Amino acid sequence: MRQQLLLIQQVIDYIDNQIKEEIHPENLAKLIGYSPYHFYRIFQQTTGYTVMDYVQKRKLQFALFELLQGKKIIDIAFEYGFKTHAGFTKAFKRCFGSPPSLYKLHCPVSLPQKLDLNSLHQKKTGGIVLQPKIISKPPFEIAGKTFDSLLEKVFFTRDAPAFWEQRISSDESIETTLYNLLSPKEHGEYCFNLSGPELKDSFTYLFAVNYDKGTPIPEGITMLQIKATNYAVFKTPLVNVDQFVASIKGTWRYILEDWLPHSLYEVDEDSYDFEYYDEHCHDWEYEKIYMEIYLPIKEREGLK
Repeated sequence: MRQQLLLIQQVIDYIDNQIKEEIHPENLAKLIGYSPYHFYRIFQQTTGYTVMDYVQKRKLQFALFELLQGKKIIDIAFEYGFKTHAGFTKAFKRCFGSPPSLYKLHCPVSLPQKLDLNSLHQKKTGGIVLQPKIISKPPFEIAGKTFDSLLEKVFFTRDAPAFWEQRISSDESIETTLYNLLSPKEHGEYCFNLSGPELKDSFTYLFAVNYDKGTPIPEGITMLQIKATNYAVFKTPLVNVDQFVASIKGTWRYILEDWLPHSLYEVDEDSYDFEYYDEHCHDWEYEKIYMEIYLPIKEREGLK
């Protein structure tokens, strides 16, 4: 397995070094001495992406940074091998969910980080974690149930997913109970880390759903108002349900140990980090699932 990771890492590095060139998968296979069929299979197994899907996403990641440098979109499109402005915009929207002109307001202020497959494999992310989307989220309200644990048993919110499996009664999950009690109009579940510097030996999680103003708050339910905050939003890699919790923990490790130390941001300690789950984590609807991690951020001191 280690030899395989080293070979695919060689391909990953080559793609970055030739990111503005036309890249052919057959040449990538030849680079490490694999047949095309074997290479395609191993690459997807290792990274979570088909070869050309990965190449395109990586090109777009680098293009994001160039958007911040004031270059015209049409010039960036041609530099990265897209034949038309429309083709670039279509690929961009498919990858990031918004057109380049809008995403320019929210893209990270640094180059995409070099990918270390061996590190991601050790963290059990289940694939490659893409550059985050930087967003400004307006104030919102949530309501849910809190659970306490010893600090020595947890590390940031990344250890929380298992709590969703707890039962409030013998046949009702936390998620089901909250929807029955609060009936929010908008679907989506949150896991908030409520620990603060004054807590020395305990750690509190809030498992919540959206709160609609005017809804009665039942006994035992906590309502929380979240102020407007800037976030780096990370999607976990697409994985099968049996790898889901491991991929969340692995993504947290990547964020805290790899991305954050090398980024131009620091954690905004006046806000909360949280995990967000919607229908894309329903394994009965999707073969592979993911969720999102919201990290409150601000530019590092001295960069402004």
